[in-house]
Amino acid sequence: MADDTEYQPPLDLQGIALRYLYAVLPMLFYGIILVAAAGNQERDVVPTLVDVGLGVVGLVLMRWRRRRPWQIALATALLTVFSGTAAGPASVAYVSLCTHRRWRQLIPIAVVSWLCTVAFAVRHGSDQVSVISVVSGTLFLGGLTVFGLYLRGRRDLAASQRQAALAAEREQSQRIEQAKLAERAKIALEMHDVLAHRISLLSMLAGGLAYRTDLSAEETREVALAIQENAHQSLNELRTVLGELRSDGALEAPQPTLAHVDALFDEVRAAGQEVEVDDTIDNRELLPTQTGRHAYRIVQEALTNARKHAPGSRVAAELDGRPGDGLRIRVSNPAPAGTSAGPGGKLGLVGLAERTRMAGGTLSHAVQNGRFILDARLPWEA
Repeated sequence: MADDTEYQPPLDLQGIALRYLYAVLPMLFYGIILVAAAGNQERDVVPTLVDVGLGVVGLVLMRWRRRRPWQIALATALLTVFSGTAAGPASVAYVSLCTHRRWRQLIPIAVVSWLCTVAFAVRHGSDQVSVISVVSGTLFLGGLTVFGLYLRGRRDLAASQRQAALAAEREQSQRIEQAKLAERAKIALEMHDVLAHRISLLSMLAGGLAYRTDLSAEETREVALAIQENAHQSLNELRTVLGELRSDGALEAPQPTLAHVDALFDEVRAAGQEVEVDDTIDNRELLPTQTGRHAYRIVQEALTNARKHAPGSRVAAELDGRPGDGLRIRVSNPAPAGTSAGPGGKLGLVGLAERTRMAGGTLSHAVQNGRFILDARLPWEA
């Protein structure tokens, strides 16, 4: 029973229509011949009607050929002994059976179909005509077998391609998630290098403030203890988060900020990359350190992407912003035609998007007028 209910891909309306059209056309052609022969020879039309009626029965049975493949193939093959019009439905049912590729069912049905072809030829022709009919029927049956097996091969190939596409999609999703986690871990390390030290210093200073004498003792103690408690809570929360994200306990040197971006441009220029900079940032010294660090990394990654995907081309970097209006970074470079991202080719953009999102900003990228444009916006409170 499990074999009879084997899954097959559903057919669309076009596929169903083509199969019924194939079954109906031979039926109509042979039915017209039978009707004409019966009229010309002034014979009884009952055999002709029976022949066409059995063909219609075969056409009805086709509905269940995918659910009961060998049973329908056998039934329609037996109809061809008495009905030439049933050859169309029998052919469709036989091909459907071949697509299942069950040899213990296919071989017996093929033998029965061939015997039915021989029986029909003997019943309706002379010896010479019968031989020709048997030979042509044998060749036709062999062709149907090859065609059915070919269809099964196509379906197997399509199924394997779908599985490969799903596997590739899952792998790409995993790579994207890994890129996000890697970027979060990198940000966590940077936050630990700067914020953990500053919060520790704040805690120490707040503890010393508790013993100042220029204010009333009660006021000084209340303010100092509040600062110290908040600082300890912030430090503990930061360590808890970073402890889940970090892969090791090593500390790195302080991370660069936007104040070091000119040195970055000089460095890439010295390496041979052409960079045109338009920097109109006002009150750069008021930019928060964390925002400046994110901005530096965004510019650095944008220049790296330009070197990777458009080597030797001129890169335009536009930096603009002021307190209250936010910070905008726009980097563009020519987009060579016909290039495509290789394995991991978009993970740099994924990392930048994750960094920008965690900083409370937005990142967009597009190709306009033949240039790839990366546009990042970061918050900068007044």
